[in-house]
Amino acid sequence: MRTALRHTKLTTGLTVLGAAGVATAALTGTAHAAPQTEAKPAKTAVAPDYAVKADEVLKADQTAHVTKDAAAEKKAQGQSEPQPKSATEAKDRTAPKSDGADAKKASYPDNLDGWIREAMSIMKKHGIPGSYDGIKRNIIRESGGDPNAVNDWDINAQKGIPSKGLLQVIQPTFDQYHVKGTADKLTDPVANIVAACNYAADRYGTMDNVDSAY
Repeated sequence: MRTALRHTKLTTGLTVLGAAGVATAALTGTAHAAPQTEAKPAKTAVAPDYAVKADEVLKADQTAHVTKDAAAEKKAQGQSEPQPKSATEAKDRTAPKSDGADAKKASYPDNLDGWIREAMSIMKKHGIPGSYDGIKRNIIRESGGDPNAVNDWDINAQKGIPSKGLLQVIQPTFDQYHVKGTADKLTDPVANIVAACNYAADRYGTMDNVDSAY
């Protein structure tokens, strides 16, 4: 069947690859040359479905040639094809311009982990040292993670300025080391952490160096 189809003449007078060969080439991606054997008389009957496939191959080939010829003609006339932009250029072109004013504020969970991470992001902007582990370790020792914890028995409490918040800061210390942009409330968890770390950095180098009451 395959040998007979290879020699079938189309009405245009061109000899094309038989439909069975086309199907095989399409599936395998490789067309094999026909073995050199003595030619046999071609059969005149061609199955309709194979004839349709052969027509589709011819049309696709003609379309490809037309497209290629049009591109060559356009290039000859100086109308070169637009060059694809690099990934960076494409990103710069399509990315919305922003001056940072409308940038979304980072969202942190309302819990100890979120308070520490938000405080650290503020500390980083102000050059205040302190690691996550160092801050958390001191919070657990000072307040057990309760932002509303109040010490009502030590010397500061006796003076009327009890230590409060996650890192047990007294009001005068909070006022002196408060970082602009954080809440003005002593027991605000983020403001308390940032002010305490600012104080610890000034006195001990970093909150990481604090291992007891400070």
